[in-house]
Parts: sequence; C-alpha cells; structure tokens
Amino acid sequence: MEKKQQQGFTIIEVVLVLAIAGLIFLMVFLALPALQRSQRDSTRRSSVSYFASQVAQYQANNRGAIPTAGTTCPAAGGTVVCFVNRYMQTNWVDPSSDAAYVRAASNNAVRSATVPGTWFYSPARICGVDGNVTAAGATARNFAITMRLESAGIHCVDNRN
Repeated sequence: MEKKQQQGFTIIEVVLVLAIAGLIFLMVFLALPALQRSQRDSTRRSSVSYFASQVAQYQANNRGAIPTAGTTCPAAGGTVVCFVNRYMQTNWVDPSSDAAYVRAASNNAVRSATVPGTWFYSPARICGVDGNVTAAGATARNFAITMRLESAGIHCVDNRN
C-alpha cells in the first residue's frame, strides 16, 4: 500500500515568496516618488514653454516689444496689465502646490529660489550657462524665463532664434 503524500507548500517556499513580494513592493515604493517628481517637472517645463510662446505672441502683436512691469493698456475703469489679461488666460497652478509664483529676476534670483515651481521672467536677458540668465549678447527684445525644478535643476527658456 502506497503512502499518500500531502499536497501543499513548505514553510521555506512560503517565506521565499513573501520575501520576493516584499522586495518588489519596496522597489515600487522607492521609485514612485522619483517618478512623481519627474512628472511634475515635466509639467513645469511644458508650462514654461507655453509662457514663452505667449510672450512671443505678445511680442509679435506689439512690434517686437516685450511685456514689462509697466505694460498697460486702456480698459474700462482704468488700466490693466495687458499681457496677463490678454495673453495669459490660463490659471497657473504649480503641480505640487496650489499656487505658482512669477517674479522678476536678476541674474542669480533663480538660484536663490527655494520653492520649486517659482518662475522668473527676465526682460532683456537670455539663457546662459547652467540655468543662469545673462545680459551678455541679449538685446532689449530678448527675454528669458527660468524655473527651479524639484530635481534640483533649473529650466531656462529664451527667445533667441
């Protein structure tokens, strides 16, 4: 008479499967924040490019002039900033917060920004080396837009051809 062997998993097989599953979950949870940061930075780069295209459109409609802090136009009840009201109809929200920050920039302002997603618009500047904006080689019709990214980089877009 044959002995019937019991069917089932040994404790070693169960522990081995749980260990492998744990390693897979660990790798996913370690990679997920980096993927999310990358996705938010990609959204920021896209927004900067759109912002630059709107400045270029403003420039095309205003005989090559770029928007500055004093760019105003007549409106009912006073003056409004033409560029923002006529060209930037999108509500700018940074992907990791409830607000986006747009500021005028000097050469190293973007380097001192601690908030990812802070925009810097620099009239009469172009993108230089390593994300800095520079006046060297720029004309009054040039502009640069820089933004600090979460991945510790700086994204810079200008209107040089």
